Amino acid sequence: MEETVVQAVAAKMDGLRNKQVTAALQLMDKGNTIPFIARYRKEMTGALDEVQLQDIQETYHKEQELSDRKQAVVKLIDEQGKLNDSLKAAILNAKELSAVEDLYLPYKKKRRTKAQQAREHGLAPLANWLLTYPDSSLTAKAADFVNDDVPNAQAALDGAHEILAEAISEMSTVRGWLRNYTANHGWVESKVTSKGKELDEQGVYQQYYDFKADVSDMTSYRTLAINRGEKEKVLRVHVRNDEETVINYLCFRLIRSHAENDATKFVMAAATDAYKRFLQPAIEREIRQTLTDNADQQAIKVFGENLYNLLMQAPMKGRTVLGFDPAYRTGCKLAVIDPSGKLLTTAVIYPHKPASEKQRAAAEPAFLDLLEKYHVEMIAIGNGTASRESEQFVAQALHKLSRPVYYVIVNEAGASVYSASKTARDEFPELPVEKRSAISIGRRLQDPLAELVKIDPQAIGVGQYQHDLPKGELKDELGAVVERAVNRVGVNLNTASVQLLTHISGLSSTMASNIVAYRNENGPYTNRSQLMDVKRLGPKAYQQAVGFLRIIDGQNPLDNTDIHPESYGLAKDILVKAGVSADELGSYHANEKLAQVHPQAFVTEQFGLDTVKDVITNLQKPGRDLRDQMPSPLLRTDVVTIDDLKPGMKLQGTVRNVVDFGAFVDIGVKHDGLVHISHLTKKFIKDPRQIVSVGDIVTVWVLDVDHDRQRIQLTMVNPDHND
Repeated sequence: MEETVVQAVAAKMDGLRNKQVTAALQLMDKGNTIPFIARYRKEMTGALDEVQLQDIQETYHKEQELSDRKQAVVKLIDEQGKLNDSLKAAILNAKELSAVEDLYLPYKKKRRTKAQQAREHGLAPLANWLLTYPDSSLTAKAADFVNDDVPNAQAALDGAHEILAEAISEMSTVRGWLRNYTANHGWVESKVTSKGKELDEQGVYQQYYDFKADVSDMTSYRTLAINRGEKEKVLRVHVRNDEETVINYLCFRLIRSHAENDATKFVMAAATDAYKRFLQPAIEREIRQTLTDNADQQAIKVFGENLYNLLMQAPMKGRTVLGFDPAYRTGCKLAVIDPSGKLLTTAVIYPHKPASEKQRAAAEPAFLDLLEKYHVEMIAIGNGTASRESEQFVAQALHKLSRPVYYVIVNEAGASVYSASKTARDEFPELPVEKRSAISIGRRLQDPLAELVKIDPQAIGVGQYQHDLPKGELKDELGAVVERAVNRVGVNLNTASVQLLTHISGLSSTMASNIVAYRNENGPYTNRSQLMDVKRLGPKAYQQAVGFLRIIDGQNPLDNTDIHPESYGLAKDILVKAGVSADELGSYHANEKLAQVHPQAFVTEQFGLDTVKDVITNLQKPGRDLRDQMPSPLLRTDVVTIDDLKPGMKLQGTVRNVVDFGAFVDIGVKHDGLVHISHLTKKFIKDPRQIVSVGDIVTVWVLDVDHDRQRIQLTMVNPDHND
């Protein structure tokens, strides 16, 4: 690693010490994964978490790219024989890629321009003479440059104009000032195109038909919205600034104290042309690209945070669940799943039109029979087509049972993608696609994390404008999010699927497959050390992965904790000191004794205070699941329709999506309601994620119902409390 790059990364990491950043980068350079570093190398990094480590890694890659570009530009200019010490220093000291490109622009090979032709025709000296602002006849001087390629004095002046305009447009100081000025004082405006209203039949972009906002005030969702509107030819978008201010700056920059004469007027005409023809369009493209890049990054961050919260939703453990995949014509697909996720049976019922009256009459008895035969405790209803009608059917049927059975509306986004995937075919080769979807919906309620990792995160749909985002960056971010969630929770080594194991720190898909193959051939794992016998799983992979793989009821109780085998000796010393046996772990008696242990007494050169504290915590909570602290799914027994909603009505709902302008909440009707950012709290907030997360159970009040557009406006601010 380049020391200068490491220093640059440290300088950009607000609140972090250079020592922390350097240690993190050195650990990554040695092949350690972010989850492993975050959990097991806290003393070395100062307890940086996964998000901070990911930021360091991403910043390092960007700084390395910047460093590589600087070296390439220096080399390219040097090869032209035009590099000097001051230019080299300016390039190497540049903080942003745009500054490097500005410095390189005059030396960059480009298509043959009018200015280049003018230089070839011998007009560069005339342009240089004009920059001395002589108080003499320009035409007389230009006549000296007439030749076979330059027919007259006016042609010479025209060529000098092109040389000056191009040179001014390539001045790094001018470009830097204009970029900064436009970013801070410019504005974005959008207008509807001549055919825009015809193309925008639903009025999706109506608020942007005559829109204006300062560049500095452009939110990510506005940027992405006008970009899409422009792409669909509904909108015409421009970045503007105060032209008079720009021209005044150019005058100050170029003319300074020179008295006004024909030469100064000529140069200013060239500068004005440079601005209108070269600078303004170039800076407009840059500003829009910067706005788009920032909006993409924000949208990717939103998607990532929403996905993480979705993955970390509390599992409904130990319940027999019926997955209910709603549909009209093809019938509702049902799948009964036991508490371990094993498929017990499938069925299809036809409770909705256009099914025949006979089929509809048979649907309810068949449904109730499944519930009773398999002692179903929970029903997971997909939120797609026919969801609300199916919810109404389920609610009415449940009233006929003598025992309590609840239903939950489950976000089924991506279920069809899973159903048609190779993963689903391998798991259920004998079942049609539709029934696999019902299994996925049911399992999402039992263990959202284990089921959702089987689906491409981009298909889950918990972001904003995700289809417009850069695919590579989105994929990298979502992959990191899934890895973070899986490793924070840990997995059961004896039940985890290949898909789940693939996301474990240090494991490749081949290693994950080999772990499952070893389990199938030799029976359940009884000790973590057996992993060392798995093919192609070497010492480094074992070190990175083993702490995140748990064995329940194995030979060693420590194997059902987050304690790494490298700390087993420490754990045993603590147990001996506390007077607790490994078999007592998790009991009230054992926890009382462990609470009396002083962590500082076990700190050594090998084990720091953070590690000791983590070991004690894990000894007190063997087999803990972080997701148990998350909100449980909202259980329902009755259905609500949009016609039931009245302003002021109080309801409970589940947050399905969080975007920059608010949160969408499922309140049990066909369409999710929007809580605008201004109605999330009485306090002023810039980010809805300060208040809500995907999966939260929230209390809302109805503000407005638009039956024609099927839109519901909600508030989380109690209208009865005015203080």
